[in-house]
Amino acid sequence: MAEIKVPELAESIMEGTIAQWLKKPGDSVEKGEYIVELETDKVNVEIISEEAGVIKELKAEEGETVQVGDVIAIVEAGAASGGSDPAPAPAKEAPPQSAQAEQPKAGAPQESKQEEDETDRPIASPAARKLAREKGINLSSVPTVDPLGRVRKQDVESYSNQPAQPQTAPAPAAAAPKETAQSEELGKPVERIRLSRRRQTIAKRLVEVQQTAAMLTTFNEIDMTAVMELRKRKKDKFYEEHDVRLGFMSFFTKAVVAALKKYPAVNAELQGSELILKKYYDIGVAVSTDEGLVVPVIRDCDRKNFAEIESDILSVAKRARDNKLSLSDLQGGTFTITNGGVFGSLLSTPILNGNQVGILGMHTIQTRPVAIDAERMENRPMMYVALSYDHRVIDGKEAVGFLVTVKKLLENPEDLLLES
Repeated sequence: MAEIKVPELAESIMEGTIAQWLKKPGDSVEKGEYIVELETDKVNVEIISEEAGVIKELKAEEGETVQVGDVIAIVEAGAASGGSDPAPAPAKEAPPQSAQAEQPKAGAPQESKQEEDETDRPIASPAARKLAREKGINLSSVPTVDPLGRVRKQDVESYSNQPAQPQTAPAPAAAAPKETAQSEELGKPVERIRLSRRRQTIAKRLVEVQQTAAMLTTFNEIDMTAVMELRKRKKDKFYEEHDVRLGFMSFFTKAVVAALKKYPAVNAELQGSELILKKYYDIGVAVSTDEGLVVPVIRDCDRKNFAEIESDILSVAKRARDNKLSLSDLQGGTFTITNGGVFGSLLSTPILNGNQVGILGMHTIQTRPVAIDAERMENRPMMYVALSYDHRVIDGKEAVGFLVTVKKLLENPEDLLLES
């Protein structure tokens, strides 16, 4: 017998929730094969079997919270499908006389059925399985355009938006987290949806930050004319040379790094009565996914050029939306940038991320009339920016100076190249 235990996940993660069993009792499993999807505070992880054999017992149900080190399944070693050990089992069942004619073949159909289940089980990403489970959709019914037949999240979304079909009618019964159209108090229909573990964690952490930090926000606006003109001139050549598009995030990241070097307290962390000034620049970039906001970290931004930063941001954003981030991708950031402008936000007050003492909020670029001098007005592409900071560590003078530095560098990109 082999025990399947919840592995060490990360220093700050001690438990998770069973999102979905990929195997059931009696299923064969190979060494290294995924058997369960575990939802943690930050990412979903799939746990493998360290032993080949047959799943003998599942010790935790879907939706149950388990701790690191807990035994969640038992694998009977050496009893894998196709072996000789499980063959005698049907002889012990003593079937009724009417079934005697079929009994000699009982071993083969059982084996073939198990193999058929394995073959018929659709290949799907964790995000697709989670969404299908929430919507009560059978993944076997979802068509996919993936050449390897892998069902992706967008396939499930497209399928769910189609008109209801007769064969999917029973599905809502399997959607345990949902209770739809219930009547409460005034007799109005409501829908109850159990918060995912990640959403619960996001809610908890945001409240903790607001309760423990003396958070304050200062604002400024940036004339994006120079950056936009530079991007327009260089974008084609930049793409040809680096195979990645030149976006705004690399400009903001380099400007933030330069400002952090000038105001090191903004790149710090408060630990009790000590202030930890960090001499490295690992910038978190907030990414919105269907399962909640995540902040993957771009490492050593002071040592990377624009192309490397753009490539890293593109990579982590894609992995975030595909639910493929590792725990290491989310740990150790020193400062965070969030861009509400991609959703059309004109102004906001971002909340600090974890133990960091500063976060920069970008917003939508809007053409507005700007006074050039006492006599001239011009329409310019303007962006409001916000710096939320922990007033226990950073005074208003430093916060305003930091934001003004970011503004000046972005309005003069040539200076940004020199400073960074």
